Amino acid sequence: MSRPAHIAMVNVPAHGHVNPSLEVIRELVDRGHRVSYVNDPSFAEQIESTGARLVPYDTTLPFLNGAVDPEAAANVHGIILEDAKAMLPRLREAFQDDRPDLVLYDFMAYAGRVMADGWGVPSMAISPSMVTWDGFEKDMADQFQVARDSLAAERYPERFAQWLVENGLEPRDPFAYMLHPDRGVALIPRALQPRIDLVDQEVFSFAGPCLGPREYQGGWTRPEGAEKVLLISLGSAFTHQPGFYRECLKAFGDLPGWHVVLQVGKATDLAGLGEIPANVEVHRWVPQFAVLQQADAFVTHAGMGGCSEGLYCGLPMVAVPQAADQFINADRLVELGVGRRLDTAEATAEALRSAVLELTGDPAVAARLAEISREVRAGGSSAKAADLIEAALA
Repeated sequence: MSRPAHIAMVNVPAHGHVNPSLEVIRELVDRGHRVSYVNDPSFAEQIESTGARLVPYDTTLPFLNGAVDPEAAANVHGIILEDAKAMLPRLREAFQDDRPDLVLYDFMAYAGRVMADGWGVPSMAISPSMVTWDGFEKDMADQFQVARDSLAAERYPERFAQWLVENGLEPRDPFAYMLHPDRGVALIPRALQPRIDLVDQEVFSFAGPCLGPREYQGGWTRPEGAEKVLLISLGSAFTHQPGFYRECLKAFGDLPGWHVVLQVGKATDLAGLGEIPANVEVHRWVPQFAVLQQADAFVTHAGMGGCSEGLYCGLPMVAVPQAADQFINADRLVELGVGRRLDTAEATAEALRSAVLELTGDPAVAARLAEISREVRAGGSSAKAADLIEAALA
């Protein structure tokens, strides 16, 4: 770039959406750009650690309490729309006299694209999950129809289109508007992208997972004498699953040679888990990437962030998907030959233990993981992501 630019990053307050962007933002700041990052104040430490300026807004989204109901996930778009409506005036107030040269936005941060389009400012989607491809709506018809039927009852498409009109834009279908950007950067491994041969390369580029040390999260040290380490986590949003955690304790408690790190989130009553075996440490929150770099296996909800980190670290994964794209991600791990999928009702102690022991004891799985880990590490680059963003500026 011939000159530093002012870049706005607009995101939703969810760890799986914020964390993938942080190293990209750090790279942009290191190159001399001024970055204003819009998010809930609870993410201030992570965002400001990159050198970006936090533009705070008070979210109405439920992601922060760790107790989102998976059954209500089909209605999350309506909740996101109301949050975007509340966010947009805050964005215009913050940037009216300091308009950005480029707006980066998460595909769930509707207000970011609406602000950019309304002002005629270039924009680029930053995707922490899979992107669309030619035939996406047809291939995903079953999954999308559930959401569309639920949202139609709330007149969500009409409300979304009216919101666009009220802000001087043409009415659009909400899924088409947010899932089909003018241009986008995907921060995921190519191995996890379905139908990558059908992705429009003129619109979407893959920079891969851009992972950093995340000192702000703290560290974790593998205990001396632990032959194997297992991390169990359902992420940050769908964590209220005490029955699942009890099955995990039955599955891996006192399993010879294994040390277990169990993350249970904010909403679980720790007393309700019963007696904790000596080889298990239970936390409401752990520095996931730090643990995974020292682990041997991962039981995960199959969020894209966790799947990406697991492949980066070369770990076999047992996927227990809860909502959204997690079911697709879980199936992709199986297709890659590095994981097993157990839906929550199937995740009994016996099934969990069997899956972990089979995966970690299979030389073919280890060989496949080593190959994919090399590809993921070679393909992920915050410098590449920053180059793509600077190209959009140019």
